[in-house]
Amino acid sequence: MAFGALEEIVQECEKTGLPLWKVIMQEDLRERDADEEESMERMETLYQAMRDADAGYDKDMRSASRLVGGDGYKLQQAVENKTTVCGSFIGKVMMRAMKMGECNACMRRIVAAPTAGSCGVIPAVFLTYEEEFGESKERMIQALYAAAGIGQVIASRASISGAEGGCQAEIGSASAMAAGAIAWLRTGDAGCAMHAAAIAMKGLLGLACDPVAGLVEVPCVKRNVIGAVNALTSADMACAGIRSVIPPDEVFDAMADIGKLLPSSLRETGEGGLAATPRGRQIARDL
Repeated sequence: MAFGALEEIVQECEKTGLPLWKVIMQEDLRERDADEEESMERMETLYQAMRDADAGYDKDMRSASRLVGGDGYKLQQAVENKTTVCGSFIGKVMMRAMKMGECNACMRRIVAAPTAGSCGVIPAVFLTYEEEFGESKERMIQALYAAAGIGQVIASRASISGAEGGCQAEIGSASAMAAGAIAWLRTGDAGCAMHAAAIAMKGLLGLACDPVAGLVEVPCVKRNVIGAVNALTSADMACAGIRSVIPPDEVFDAMADIGKLLPSSLRETGEGGLAATPRGRQIARDL
C-alpha cells in the first residue's frame, strides 16, 4: 500500500466518502493489481487462521526450552472461576493473547500480525470482541483491513522489527493496529481510529526487546497480554473523544527515533534488559 501517512488515509476517506477499510483495500488492490474477491478471500483466510490457532490451543504443549506453555490455560481457569479482577471480557482477551503467544513459542501455526512475536494481540482483541459484542465476521474482516492500513504506515514511517526498533516496534505496533481497528468498529470514524492507534503506541514507547536466551518467549508472550489490553483502553479513550495531543503520524515518527536511540543490547540481541539479569543469564547457560 502506498500510503505514507495516517493523515493521508483520513483525507482519502473524507475525499471519497468511503469507509476506512474500503480505502485501504482499494489502495492494496491497485498496488498488487488484484481484484476485490481475491483480496477478501485472502483476508478471510488470515482471520480463519487466527480462529484455528485459538481453537487448537493445547494446555499441555511446551516450548523446546520448557520456558513457555500452560499459562493460557491458567488464565482460562481464572476467567471461568470468575476470579479475575478485570472481569470476563478483559480476562478472555488476556487468555487469548497468552495462548496465541504460547502457540508461537511452541511452533504452532499462527498469523504474524504484524510479527510472530506480537501474534497474540490482534487475535485476542478481535476474536473476543466478535464473541462478546456479536459482531459479524464480515465486519471483523473489514476491521482487519483497518489494522493492516495502520500497520503499513507504521512499517513505512518507523518499523515493525524488534531488531530494528525494540519491542515497541512489535508489541507497540500490534497494539496500535488493534486499537485503531476497534475504534473504527465502534465509531466508523477514520480520524478516531488513528488517534486510538497513536494513544496505544504512546503507552508503549521505548519498550525494549530483551528476549531471555535470545528466544521469542520471555518476556515476549506476556507482553502480548499487555499489548492487547492496552489496545482496548486506548480505543475506549479515543471513542470517548480523547485525542492525542501529538498528531498520530508524529507519534510514529517519535517511535522511529526512539528505536534508533536504543542500544543494540535492547534490540533483540538478548544481551541487555531482562536477558542480562542473573536469572536470564543462567537460563541462557542452561539451554
